Amino acid sequence: MLIVMHHSASDQQIRAVQEAVSALGLEARPIPGSERTAIGVLGNQGYVDDSSIRELPGVREVIHVSKPYKLVSRDFHPTSSVIDAAGVLIGDGQVPVVMAGPCSIESEEQMVSAARLVKAAGARILRGGAFKPRTGPHSFQGLGIEGLKLLRLAGDEVGLPVITEVMRIEQLDAVCRYADILQIGARNMQNFDLLKEVGKLRYPVLLKRGMSATLEEFLAAAEYIVAEGNERVVLCERGIRTFERATRNTLDLSVVPLIREMSHLPIIVDPSHATGKRSLVPVMSRAALVAGAHGLMIEVHPDPEKALCDGAQSLNGPGFSTLMDELRGLLTYLGY
Repeated sequence: MLIVMHHSASDQQIRAVQEAVSALGLEARPIPGSERTAIGVLGNQGYVDDSSIRELPGVREVIHVSKPYKLVSRDFHPTSSVIDAAGVLIGDGQVPVVMAGPCSIESEEQMVSAARLVKAAGARILRGGAFKPRTGPHSFQGLGIEGLKLLRLAGDEVGLPVITEVMRIEQLDAVCRYADILQIGARNMQNFDLLKEVGKLRYPVLLKRGMSATLEEFLAAAEYIVAEGNERVVLCERGIRTFERATRNTLDLSVVPLIREMSHLPIIVDPSHATGKRSLVPVMSRAALVAGAHGLMIEVHPDPEKALCDGAQSLNGPGFSTLMDELRGLLTYLGY
């Protein structure tokens, strides 16, 4: 439920409404805004009798919100959020950000080399996987803590903030020591215990859409994080599983404008995991920006043919540099 107050409502009237909501055993969360003052009501499991609230002084209207996601919806938060991700602003009005780097951290030489080439090409956030959730148990699983140290070293050397995936609650302390931004991968999108713990932190979070998740499930997962107090969430479309086998996944670019209509959270696109094909990454990157994405996550490896993970979808240095030049031209055309 959303209680919209009159512009002229006094602080005393707003407090009276909050107290009335609390008397119903629910949580009242003020939502100040430039166009309206509203109070979000959380904690109800069904319809709430609003008769004790609707007639209170200062109340303009009461809106019943049935969505499982409230805090991330535009009903509760009509203005678009701009997320500060370790000094990089992501959201409406900002130049779309590019996060780039290898799928897996393999060695100091590989990670530093990747960091240098993505920084030189214009990437603003360095990515790298230390813990790798793989489909098969015999595939390379990442370097773990050692990989985190190498990611931090490479990021510091080139002056880029770093993002990496956290897979389990037990990994949070270690990851937070070395990373600037936490990534929740597609396989953990509905790991609700992990989402709640991340929500208790104040680290910016990149939440990837699950490979079989509906849009409502995706936003409901983000709600778990925001409901715990962490509002610094960026969504990421990385392709969904369909009957099509020509690509690794099916990139659902329609979700970008839909998210922008339904939620105030920014959304970026990962064309590398979505397509699984190096040749498709540039064109889908351009398409994502035209669709309105607030950024891209792109896999880049100094020598993709020797990569221990996802080499087929990784760009090399020259390929990434060419793509970034193309994106700059596109962004100029789009008005950035």
